[in-house]
Amino acid sequence: MIVYQSTKSHFSDDVLANRIEEKVLYFFKKNLNRGTSSGEIRSWRESLRFMDKVLGDPDIPDDCGVAIEYQLPQSGKRLDFILTGLGEKNTEYAILVELKAWSEAHLTDMDGIVRAPFNGKLQNTTHPSYQVWSYASLLQNFNATIEEDHINLQPCAYLHNYSYDDVIDNVHYKEYIDKAPIFLKGDGAKLQDFIKRYMRFGDRTKILFRIEQGKIRPSKQLVEAMVGLLKGNPEFIMIDDQKLVYEAALGVSHRATHNNKQVLVVKGGPGTGKSVVAINLLVEITRRKLLTQYVSKNAAPRAVYAKNLAGTQSKVLISNMFIGSGGFYKEEANRFDTLIVDEAHRLNAKSGLYGNEGENQVKELINAARCTVFFVDENQRVTLKDIGTVEEIRKWADRADADFYEMELSSQFRCSGSDGYMAWLDHVLQIRETANTSFDPGEYEFKVFSSPTDLRDAIFEKNQLNNKARMVAGYCWEWNSRKDDGIFDVSLPEFGFQMKWNLTTDGSLWIVSPKSVNEIGCIHTCQGLEVDYVGVIIGPDLLFRDGKVLTQPAARAKSDSSIRGYKKLLAEKPEEGKELVRAVIKNTYRTLMTRGIKGCYVFCVDSELEGYLRENVFI
Repeated sequence: MIVYQSTKSHFSDDVLANRIEEKVLYFFKKNLNRGTSSGEIRSWRESLRFMDKVLGDPDIPDDCGVAIEYQLPQSGKRLDFILTGLGEKNTEYAILVELKAWSEAHLTDMDGIVRAPFNGKLQNTTHPSYQVWSYASLLQNFNATIEEDHINLQPCAYLHNYSYDDVIDNVHYKEYIDKAPIFLKGDGAKLQDFIKRYMRFGDRTKILFRIEQGKIRPSKQLVEAMVGLLKGNPEFIMIDDQKLVYEAALGVSHRATHNNKQVLVVKGGPGTGKSVVAINLLVEITRRKLLTQYVSKNAAPRAVYAKNLAGTQSKVLISNMFIGSGGFYKEEANRFDTLIVDEAHRLNAKSGLYGNEGENQVKELINAARCTVFFVDENQRVTLKDIGTVEEIRKWADRADADFYEMELSSQFRCSGSDGYMAWLDHVLQIRETANTSFDPGEYEFKVFSSPTDLRDAIFEKNQLNNKARMVAGYCWEWNSRKDDGIFDVSLPEFGFQMKWNLTTDGSLWIVSPKSVNEIGCIHTCQGLEVDYVGVIIGPDLLFRDGKVLTQPAARAKSDSSIRGYKKLLAEKPEEGKELVRAVIKNTYRTLMTRGIKGCYVFCVDSELEGYLRENVFI
């Protein structure tokens, strides 16, 4: 969707009349049905005046098409400026311009990432050349008109306030600057030459209109890339009931229509292969040229699976297939053929930065697609806001008059296939009673350590094998290193133990980054993922007293949002609140202790809990 569209001459008239930002805002509200910040309005006023000066060259045709704030397919992102027209031999071109009012940036050692000021502080963000190149890739791979009519996209970035400083134009970013040239302060004439290289005539073939009306579907290039990357990848081979669920899900997807929605819930515990099925569905439905996305509230699974599939060659092609769950409240009904919702137990009611947008993510996902497939493990709901239960999904499916189906994955592929370990863990954490009152490690290696330092040494040793061992902990320590890199977060001085939380360097890719074994992960960066060996520090929020496993929510870090508001909940609904908080804390450790395929090592801050675990393991 295009917010503002016109010709070069009419755009120039709007700028000259000092009304361009007012017009853009009018169409923004009309077409997107929402307002925007005063900061964005100011950026329109400034940046669009600079673009008008560039387009003032009389050799740039007056009837070139101009589009401002184009809503990109498969994304909540918007492209700042598009100029359309014809080149030699009537070749059709669209020049994509990313506009920035930056005057400074700072180098990073990350690929395509710079640090730039936002709201008064420096934050990591994509380099403008990378940003606009990735937007061009997104358009190329999801707009059928651009692919079928061979419309040539030429991305570039214009930082009209930025002087040359060997940062923004550093050789570190050369790969992306070569793909999308960057023009800085004083480069207006160079940008004019870049545009005139392609624009000899105006938009006589209604390129802009055709792009706007183009069907959104995966391109041939994207289909071939995804199918090729999945083929032969042992991580995504399906066996047993995974294959059965996959075929059933494809059948449900095929039956879905605009007037006959389909909803499938797939239940399964840790290691049953929910994500394997989800990724295979994503690839196959894309191969069928249907519009689909992999949806997950947690960023970590999205980042890791996209990286595992894409490698480096096609990361932009693949990454836009993976999206968070918080943007669908703005989505039109039935826009997608099928949405694949992994870790659906983590869905929330509200969306947005402040949790005040939308109504219910389950409702919004069902509304946005003809078919929605939810993968659920209710025992992995780990915050008070998690609402993704089978009952909740069924309720909204019924209200949407959708056909509802329920299946289950039962075969264990994590924890060395040990159903016994999973059942014992539920029993020993007193989540539910099972017949597995004690555990004989056998093929699965479970150890209780009396020192976190010894636990860390054991994980370091295992990690030398194949970089698949990590340490995690309950969120009982503040993230102080976020503000001061010289501070350690998880500190147990009586053992001489100190480590930092993850996220500072590797972000959502912590679990696969080579050096991240030196950091401790939390539930938010490991849920839905796995390693060979996991080392778990059980914090003071889980205790053992008088034969009972107890929870102590006050021991959680104040910055932990997973149980935020629990005191108010306990005051309003004492019994229900206690049960919910207890479940969140126990589910957190259950989830952490099932991330290891081959083994789980544990250290307990509470010595009585350590003794209790030792008593229930045969060594």
